[in-house]
Amino acid sequence: MANLKDIRNKIKSIKSIQQVTKAMKMVAAAKLRKSQESMENSRPYSGSIKETINSILPDINRNLLPILDNRPIRKALFIAVSADRGMAGGFNANVIKKTEKEINNFGNNNAELICIGKKAYDHFKNRDYNLIDYHVDFWADLNFNTAKSIGDGIVERYRSKEIDSVYFIYNQFKSVASQIIRFEKLLPLEYTGEKTKISNINKDFMPSKNEIVKTLIPKYINVQIWQYFLESNASEQAARMLAMENATENAGEMISDLSLEYNKARQAAITTEIIEIVSGANALEG
Repeated sequence: MANLKDIRNKIKSIKSIQQVTKAMKMVAAAKLRKSQESMENSRPYSGSIKETINSILPDINRNLLPILDNRPIRKALFIAVSADRGMAGGFNANVIKKTEKEINNFGNNNAELICIGKKAYDHFKNRDYNLIDYHVDFWADLNFNTAKSIGDGIVERYRSKEIDSVYFIYNQFKSVASQIIRFEKLLPLEYTGEKTKISNINKDFMPSKNEIVKTLIPKYINVQIWQYFLESNASEQAARMLAMENATENAGEMISDLSLEYNKARQAAITTEIIEIVSGANALEG
């Protein structure tokens, strides 16, 4: 009977875990709807600014703004965008693995690192990386001013030539079931050579291309960082929802297997008791 008690306790424990994972799935689904809407609403704006910059950049003097300075890359800044919490499948592990790979390829001695999210910070803080800044409990109050503050700090380091390039590692949202790890250069700004809708039409710039660039570049930097954060936030909720859905299903399968094992053990115990009773009765008759 002790074996039956152990199985009952296991079933009870797994049912409790199943309730937790089911609740976490529902919470993640609710957060996903909101974060996905914000991310999708922001995509056209960030895409339009990027398209405009790309169409003007080849025709302007890069000495116009310090941020346009395209110098030899000796020192690079890497920003790893992770979550504050786990239980999201490979969401955080993919960012950490990609960050380590890119820093090691570039050269650890010439790389600086900023961690967004507690998971990346917990991983890198006690390892041999030049961690210069971090932001934990970041996603609880995500807003554009936070992205702007981080962007202003990055731009200032680039202007002062403390760093020569800036790279973001984050998860891009493709669908609820698919998030793609991305490694993107934010600075220096580069002309991609792609033809855009804007470049295919005749246009006049007022007051001038230079003045437009002076206005757009700071906005472009902040909007791109904001878009990275929105993509990562939506990806996190999707990854967590999927992970909790799988965990809930796996818990159900374990409960079914244990219930079957429990019934078999119970039947065996009953059969054993019957045999003992019959054997005792036969012994008395003898």
